[in-house]
Amino acid sequence: MTGSTTAQVRWLITGARGQLGSDLVEVLRGEADSVTAAGRAELDLTGGGVADAVRRWAAGAEGRRLVVLNAAAWTDVDGAEADPAGAAEANATGPGRLAEACAEVGASLVHVSTDYVFPGDAAGARPYDVDDPIGPTTVYGKTKEAGERAVRAALGEHYVVRTAWLYGAAGNNFVKTIAALRHRRDTLDVVDDQRGCPTWSAELAGGLVELARSGAPHGTYHFAGGGETTWYGLARAVFEEVGADPDRIHQCDSSKFPRPAPRPAYSVLSGRSWAATGLRPPSEWRDALRSAFRVSRSSLDTPI
Repeated sequence: MTGSTTAQVRWLITGARGQLGSDLVEVLRGEADSVTAAGRAELDLTGGGVADAVRRWAAGAEGRRLVVLNAAAWTDVDGAEADPAGAAEANATGPGRLAEACAEVGASLVHVSTDYVFPGDAAGARPYDVDDPIGPTTVYGKTKEAGERAVRAALGEHYVVRTAWLYGAAGNNFVKTIAALRHRRDTLDVVDDQRGCPTWSAELAGGLVELARSGAPHGTYHFAGGGETTWYGLARAVFEEVGADPDRIHQCDSSKFPRPAPRPAYSVLSGRSWAATGLRPPSEWRDALRSAFRVSRSSLDTPI
């Protein structure tokens, strides 16, 4: 186990109203006096006030460690194709500004990235390790990869954590959509030719906080649900959790749902880098989904 850092921490959460940010706030709820939860209204990474906002947050820290958890991002994959400049500002330039501000005040930064930085083709498919060649094929993936580079260039004390197929109690996501659609359609067609790692945002939030506390070497890590499945497999599992017949879910391939941004055929992330830290590993994706419904059934199974 990596030696933990015991100094008291002052936390800044960006994107605190979003899916992951909301879970980070919940994880740190017991440290409310040491946590600043900043939504876009309080800290907009696409604006010019990032450095001033970080300076105000860091003022009077009185010897506490300073840690920024960056959960702010442009996550509309198809929308990024229509507005590459906007996506780049949010996913690349903004995190660079934030990292520069962290360097100025002596804060470390935990920055969340994505499986989309990899090519995502199924040729010779095996889980992607952190040092595998990148090759994003979408605007979203390219902007997130540029954000990784900007963070690394500006700040030594950083953690870049890639994740995938995120779902949680806040915001909209695939799990919520599938649960809601059972009330509107007798059957659902779901693609079965894209493989990845469903990841519960609450579990990711806990992992990010543990990583920041741990004293693990700074660098790049992967944190995603254990094992792998397809969107079809995940949809069937959601129906099982809500007591619906999973045979109402029908397989199809991606050609049935053409999108502006092509989805990866294979984007499974290896957990080897995380295991090397000695920290608690993410649960197998099916176990995590079961836990998510047990903890947040009313939020996950609701009309959207």
